[in-house]
Amino acid sequence: MADPVDLHVADLHPAVDDPALNSMNFLNEVAQHYPDAVSLAAGRPYEEFFDVAALHRHLERFRRHLADDLGQSPAQVQRTLLQYGRTKGIVHHLVARNLAVDEGMTVDPEAIVVTVGCQEAMFLVLRALRADPRDVLLAVAPTYVGLTGAARLLDLPVRPVRGGPAGIDLADLREQVRLARAAGLRPRACYVMPDFANPSGTSIGPADRRRLLDLAAEEDLLLLEDNPYGLFPASDAGRTPTLKALDTARRVVYLGSFAKTVLPGARVGYVVADQRVAGADGTVGLLADQLAKIKSMVTVNTSAIAQAVVGGALLEHGCSLAAATVRERAAYGRNLRHLVDGLARRFPVGTSPVRWNVPAGGFFVVVTVPFGVDDALLHRSAREYGLLWTPMAHFYDDGAPVDALRLSVSAVTPDQIDLGLDRLAALVADETARRAATVEVG
Repeated sequence: MADPVDLHVADLHPAVDDPALNSMNFLNEVAQHYPDAVSLAAGRPYEEFFDVAALHRHLERFRRHLADDLGQSPAQVQRTLLQYGRTKGIVHHLVARNLAVDEGMTVDPEAIVVTVGCQEAMFLVLRALRADPRDVLLAVAPTYVGLTGAARLLDLPVRPVRGGPAGIDLADLREQVRLARAAGLRPRACYVMPDFANPSGTSIGPADRRRLLDLAAEEDLLLLEDNPYGLFPASDAGRTPTLKALDTARRVVYLGSFAKTVLPGARVGYVVADQRVAGADGTVGLLADQLAKIKSMVTVNTSAIAQAVVGGALLEHGCSLAAATVRERAAYGRNLRHLVDGLARRFPVGTSPVRWNVPAGGFFVVVTVPFGVDDALLHRSAREYGLLWTPMAHFYDDGAPVDALRLSVSAVTPDQIDLGLDRLAALVADETARRAATVEVG
């Protein structure tokens, strides 16, 4: 006899059964079910450079920083590392130095809140902005599913803005703002990933970044800039300044993460929120202060030990993550070129209907195929062909079928890429033939 049911999904918040919240768990579970499959799905950092010994070294380096640079006594050092800590974080000053060194960004350390991964940073910002049932968020589509899921939990509707090869369609952004306001809604912000976006791989060019900032000022709109991949261009041509580095009117809330650049297991991210907020009593503070209030009720504070590891890694490299990730940047660039060249060899232009974009960096390439791509096909790919990838439908909010998949180059070797692409070519050939035969029979 089956155990009695205590609750029904209908009794819980509607978001728990939303496809956006199911996506991450589903994709992780598929990988666990097929551990021997080549995975071109996961956007995880390259594991060959992981070093357990570095954890102890970075922790000790940060301990010395507390004692020698900040003048803390042994008891204060112990308390900083082992006790409940400051809600805004204990490495905020090092994050500010990192942004100055790597991004040319001058940031007040008090405008920084160190979070439990960038996911918490997103959640805090969206929670603060969702003040009224009329509030909506705009987001460039396709959109990182973690952003969509966080918005669902907060009952904040997300309205898509066309992306395209330029990274964002500015005319469509302006039109979506107009349409939202005409419907009596309040567009609070637009979420963008200007550098090598997840999942599209696209980037916003320098001129369009300035136009985007101008548009945000004209429309009284905040921009939520998410930048986990900006340090990984595929060439040495130079990096484009972040929106926040170009921002002179405090239009940009900047979301950062150390998952890709230091250590994903530390789960340390941050948000730069230097917008000035007037209180009911006439005092003026920072948006970061308001986010810290929310964080104190969500996670209390970010692990001091995890922050110390990240802080030690920053100190070890003069607070430059560009200097700290030279090996990773070379590996990702090599893999990206290898993947694109491999696609060209297996799907020759002019004779194959398969198409793909060529990102200037980051982890992801989007491949368009001549048939619908869904979760059932992913299961068949893993089971019969030993290959994992990500259906692009997970990154759109309308549930419509998408004839495309995302490939990731970050956690594999060139040999694994070759093997994976051979299996992809076999899948595409078989699926194309199968669907053609179905049409003929029909």
